Amino acid sequence: MLVGFRDVRLTGLLFSVLSDYSVDPFAKKEWYDVKAPSMFEKRNIGKTAVTRTQGTKIASDGLKGRVFDVSLADLQGGEEVAFRKFKLLAEDIRGRNVLTNFHGMGMTTDKLRSLVKKWQTMIEAFVDVKTTDEYTLRLFCIGFTRRQPNQLKKTSYAQSSQVRNIRRKMTEIMTKEVQSSDLKEVVSKLIPDTFGREIEKACQSIYPLHDVYVRKVKVLKRPKFDVGKLMELHGEGSGASGEAGASVERDSYEPPVQENV
Repeated sequence: MLVGFRDVRLTGLLFSVLSDYSVDPFAKKEWYDVKAPSMFEKRNIGKTAVTRTQGTKIASDGLKGRVFDVSLADLQGGEEVAFRKFKLLAEDIRGRNVLTNFHGMGMTTDKLRSLVKKWQTMIEAFVDVKTTDEYTLRLFCIGFTRRQPNQLKKTSYAQSSQVRNIRRKMTEIMTKEVQSSDLKEVVSKLIPDTFGREIEKACQSIYPLHDVYVRKVKVLKRPKFDVGKLMELHGEGSGASGEAGASVERDSYEPPVQENV
């Protein structure tokens, strides 16, 4: 047995492990700006990191498909709409900008829990609708019966027939509003929640409602990816400027036909 003998292979393995741990993982990262579509007031919603391009592994491929969950208060401003959350899907990379598209909407758990109370009826409905630009959406609606101003009765329960009629009205209004619009118009309606006000107004004759919201939207199916439509959604496409081209006047002079060339 040799005294002081060291295994060269074990020493090399230990050195490689220690050298791997000493490298900062963020030294290999690149930062990109995440851009929201033009429907929102605040376009720059943050930054995201990705490992820089190495060999056949491209950085942009690691960014596409990421889903960002953003509060509407960060997109529009105002704490009164902070309970509404939008999901944005990264679809394309332009320079250091990540261009996103609408991927879904939801509400915070504390807001939903605060709506549910005693002595009232909760009514829910959902419907699958296709937009004019071939997006298939599933919308979930929620509403609650309202107590009358001079009501003496403690409870405000709706009958089962009234619940069915209200649910039918909910699906009809959501279908009508989405079928006649493209995705950009649907998102523009979801931001101020015009669906809830329309449903509340239409159901007034059946049973008065309050706290009517579209609580969730899912994108079930989306059309084939089109860069031009995404750029128009971000206000950078050919149709975004809205300026028509200037007409060019041409003279009617035509040169005479030559007999010999």
